Amino acid sequence: MSEAPLLFVPVGDNGAMMFGMPARDRACRLATNAGFACADAPEPGRAMLLANMRYTWDPAWIREMRDRPGTMLTLGGEPVLIHVPVGANLAEAKAALAENRAAQGYDLIAAEDVELENKVLRKRERPFVLPLDATDPEPAERAAYDAAYKGVTDALTLYLWRRPAFHLTRWAAQAKLTPNMITSVGAVCCALAFYLFWIGEYWLGVASGFTFMVLDTVDGKLARCTGASSKWGNVFDHGIDLVHPPFWWWAWAHGLAAYGTPIRPPVWETMLLAAIIGGYVAQRAIEGIWIKRFKGMEIHVWRPLDSKFRLVTARRNPNMVILAGSLLFARPDVGLELVAWWTIVSLIFHTVRLAQATERLLRGQPVTSWLEA
Repeated sequence: MSEAPLLFVPVGDNGAMMFGMPARDRACRLATNAGFACADAPEPGRAMLLANMRYTWDPAWIREMRDRPGTMLTLGGEPVLIHVPVGANLAEAKAALAENRAAQGYDLIAAEDVELENKVLRKRERPFVLPLDATDPEPAERAAYDAAYKGVTDALTLYLWRRPAFHLTRWAAQAKLTPNMITSVGAVCCALAFYLFWIGEYWLGVASGFTFMVLDTVDGKLARCTGASSKWGNVFDHGIDLVHPPFWWWAWAHGLAAYGTPIRPPVWETMLLAAIIGGYVAQRAIEGIWIKRFKGMEIHVWRPLDSKFRLVTARRNPNMVILAGSLLFARPDVGLELVAWWTIVSLIFHTVRLAQATERLLRGQPVTSWLEA
């Protein structure tokens, strides 16, 4: 018989609406995604996490508190989350929340002093805890959005459209759009970009492609910020991300003749595509080998150098910057050549890093992420 999940019990009322959802409903969704069972009141004989609804917090905290029985998370000395194990003094924990004070007999964790590693989002940071103001929830929404962002990704996603995507995510949540709806619209833009590249309408294709790339950021953030993540959504989103880039590069090469800048001789075009697509597949394979060999750690978080290189490595977004830049000079053919060379450079970099890490492992030395430090 499987063990009953830890209860998550919101305490108190808060009229705040975060991402179009009542604060209590959103908190329960986040807790359910973390493996809790949400309840309106404590149940005898059940361990539970009491959540002070005067505050909002990074979901990383409920995952951390799940594994810390007998612990209270505080902000400015006031209780935020309390893990009450079976047999503990529940009355004292409830009184502490009601009186806004530390609970006697519980270990204290100050939210201001703790950093946690988030392996899923590839970052190490101090997870946020904020008072939740029903009259102005936007600061809390911004904090939740930033918390949902990957720490190691490409430069466009990390810097260029981080702010615009927040407003799109917030609007989508308030409009009751689901992450899968956003992914579906993005998929249409992705397919349209392929067609426009194929017929040599590069600027329109770039516009459609960049729209898809922004929506590819929004769907994931919407899922994390509203607790609407699902296995199907993850497969749908990441499946498109994994499969479509080679088709874009193939369509780009095909459209060169219609644009008026065909690559000569044709065998050179074939070699360029082989380098781009083969290099893409090989880099994905290296990433998979790395994850399997080094116990789930990703190649981009081994050392700071690897995280920095992820900003520009030859994946879809950096490659699209190269191709769009080539259009400014009306030379999409040169753009394809540059993408091929950059793919080769990126492949060499990752191959060398895999070899270096493997050699270190064979010498009995640990291979761990710099984010664990």
